[in-house]
Amino acid sequence: MIVTVTLNAAIDRTLTVPNFRPGHRHRASDGLTLAGGKGINIARALKRLDVPVVATGLAGGRTGTRIVEELTAEAILNDFVRIGDESRTSTAVLDPTAGSYSEINEWGPYVEPEEIEFLLEKLRYLSRGAEFVVFAGSLPRGVDDGFYAEAIRELNRLQVRTVLDSEGPSLSRGIETEPFLVSPNQREAEDLVGQELFEDEDFIQALEQIADMGARNGLITFESGCYARLREERSVRLLKATAVRIEPISPVGTGDVLLAGFLGAWSEVRPAEEALRAAVAAGAAATLEAGAGRFDTREAARILHDVQVAELVPAESRF
Repeated sequence: MIVTVTLNAAIDRTLTVPNFRPGHRHRASDGLTLAGGKGINIARALKRLDVPVVATGLAGGRTGTRIVEELTAEAILNDFVRIGDESRTSTAVLDPTAGSYSEINEWGPYVEPEEIEFLLEKLRYLSRGAEFVVFAGSLPRGVDDGFYAEAIRELNRLQVRTVLDSEGPSLSRGIETEPFLVSPNQREAEDLVGQELFEDEDFIQALEQIADMGARNGLITFESGCYARLREERSVRLLKATAVRIEPISPVGTGDVLLAGFLGAWSEVRPAEEALRAAVAAGAAATLEAGAGRFDTREAARILHDVQVAELVPAESRF
């Protein structure tokens, strides 16, 4: 079983509006409403991969009730802590003619200290026997930037493997507590290491720097694949996995699906190349559907055969 944790859960509404122009009146050609937030997106993708998963986190007010109802309607097992303040709603406008995607995200609820303590107690219970506990997404108001670090430190003591997918101070502080895996996207990784990433060598150095910070394994996702630093059979491997270029419908949430694909394969003890190939294929398939965490497993299987995985060598090791 994999447990996903979403502190800033939301109701995500995606409107498809061809030829969208700000300041004009439009009629949406389609609409999609889902429970959202990075951890929930990951849970949805794991469910599609037939990986046992439980989604937990914080949910408040009528919006929180609807988040739980939406997850239950999708047959995603969930066990959220109910809080007093209202969970957020996010609205996105997808323009298929321009290939653009615009988002408006609310700040989210204010969380009281006792509500955070309730969540930690729930995590102690849910983590028993879990293959991974995944902490993903932003932190709502009232939650200290060190929350992920505190939770990971405690689960490490319980010998539970933890995964962190966040950004900013919550990411940098969480890495210091030695999670099993961190999975920032390219922009988040650039912010973390303090430099832009262009060439393979840049990504290799960033992964090594992230490992020096404390992460035991690392993925850096980008538009069509990922770079990875993985410990496998007492050795460290540096790999790059890329999918064929496809015309995306919506790129939002593809990193969440990629991470889910990797965890699903890694939990089956597949070799690193196979796990990365499955991850990147799932992420690429997710760009062909609106709604974060959604993808067609048949499309992922088709893309899988065209995913390229290459072993990378640091510059100093080539001489």
